[in-house]
Amino acid sequence: MMRRIAVLDAPTNLGLRPPTPSSVPGCAKAPGALRDHGLLARLRARDAGCLTPPRYDPGDWRPGDGVCHAPEISGYSTLLADRIGEIIDRGEFPLVLGGDCSVLLGSALAMHRLGEAVGGRIGLVFVDGHSDFRHPGNASYVGAAAGEDLALVTGRGQADLAAIEGRRPYFRDIDVVVLGIRAQDEYRLDLQAAGITTRPVPALRAEGAARTAQWAHEQLADCAGYWVHIDVDVLDPAVMPAVDAPDPGGIAFAELEILLAGLVDTPHCLGVELTVFDPDYDPDGSYAAEIVNTVAAGLAPVGAPEAVPPRLLPSAPPPQRAAARRSPVGDVPAERAESDPVDISSPRDAVPAVEVPARPAFTTSVPALAVEPVGPPASVGPGLLRRAPEPQDGSDAASSG
Repeated sequence: MMRRIAVLDAPTNLGLRPPTPSSVPGCAKAPGALRDHGLLARLRARDAGCLTPPRYDPGDWRPGDGVCHAPEISGYSTLLADRIGEIIDRGEFPLVLGGDCSVLLGSALAMHRLGEAVGGRIGLVFVDGHSDFRHPGNASYVGAAAGEDLALVTGRGQADLAAIEGRRPYFRDIDVVVLGIRAQDEYRLDLQAAGITTRPVPALRAEGAARTAQWAHEQLADCAGYWVHIDVDVLDPAVMPAVDAPDPGGIAFAELEILLAGLVDTPHCLGVELTVFDPDYDPDGSYAAEIVNTVAAGLAPVGAPEAVPPRLLPSAPPPQRAAARRSPVGDVPAERAESDPVDISSPRDAVPAVEVPARPAFTTSVPALAVEPVGPPASVGPGLLRRAPEPQDGSDAASSG
């Protein structure tokens, strides 16, 4: 039985600091830009609408005040969790289009509710160029949720974000796999100390994207299912500069496509979110088109005839992570077959170095989108019970998501 993809827009930018005093982060425009390039048609997906976020307004927030926009992010996360739960209850596969990385809080809340309902743990595959692991225990102050989302969803930070509905943590450290961070990530030692499994870019490229996807699935073999978070800044800025915090040393589009296909090619994958693409840095739409091509190809296994609704099984946590269980990730098309790491200078993935245009000042207004009429919901699965580096030298313009 096929799983239909349902696309839900979550165009929040509340987790980022303003790029300049007179502008707001442009990632709120990402869902619209991706839709304009035919993403839903390419996926043959149901339009699950748009969850409009509260207005972006840092007000008089100052360092030391906690996470900026915390009340708004908390409320938005609860509503987003409700919407994701409704999609999963229909037997569909949610694709959440962010927005910044703070959308992970809503997804994490939905996964924790689901885990409670089925009596098992839900894991997280965190594909991101940055660890987003800043928290009060390793930083002088916190402020932008998009640079702290992994810390928050693993229970680190203020309770109004890290313990919504009294749930803390949403994901256990042992149930998180981090892929694609840079070799010298600021918080890599903190991740190691926490016992969070990581595979930075050098190891990912050495092992290959397909094998890395299989490896990630094996690390979460004790979970009832897992969620996939993808921040497009995992890509090298040579091919994807349209993000708030580009960082050299990333992967190529071809590698992301193979990685995504491997991660979703199992009924244990419950859904995917895509974050931090900023159309303000993509004036001709070429990067949006490339993202759509990559996501459409990467999610192809979800709509394959052999795909089935999520199989959620209670997990029995052993004293330590069980031995790796092999799980096929499906065939990689001939043109994507990997024997060596993909060279980002290859014609498929190379994007000439460009001068990223200055971001104009603007006001974001994201209207709600109509939900396409659909047939009766499938009776599948349980119901759901209802970034930037730490500032230095005065630089605090934006936060990596």
